[in-house]
This record gives sequence, C-alpha cells and structure tokens, in this order.
Amino acid sequence: MGSNRKTIDEIFEEGTLVDEALRRGVQSALLRHKQTGNSIVVWQDGEIVWLKPEDIPVSQESSN
Repeated sequence: MGSNRKTIDEIFEEGTLVDEALRRGVQSALLRHKQTGNSIVVWQDGEIVWLKPEDIPVSQESSN
C-alpha cells in the first residue's frame, strides 16, 4: 500500500496546511486572551492600538 502522506516540502510549497495551522493558532490565542481578561496589541490604521478583552474579535467556530 502506498502512503498518501505529504512530505514537508509539499506541505510548505502548497501552503494551505500551514495557513490553516496559523489561523487556528491565532484564533486560539485571541480566544484565550478574551476569556482570561487580557488585552492585546494590534496594528490598526498605521498605529499601535490596545484592544480590551471585550473588543477582541474571535470567530464563531473558535468560541464553541
């Protein structure tokens, strides 16, 4: 039986698995900050902006 597993080179060349892992990691970190009441810093309109926990955007899927 052949293996359908991708090599690390294929994963990086395609990029979608890497992008998805980063997206999920960011959503997890945002949700954790929001739940624990910790602010975050973002770059917005050319400026550094602190977001209060209640203003942190999280996707619906990460809050389930």
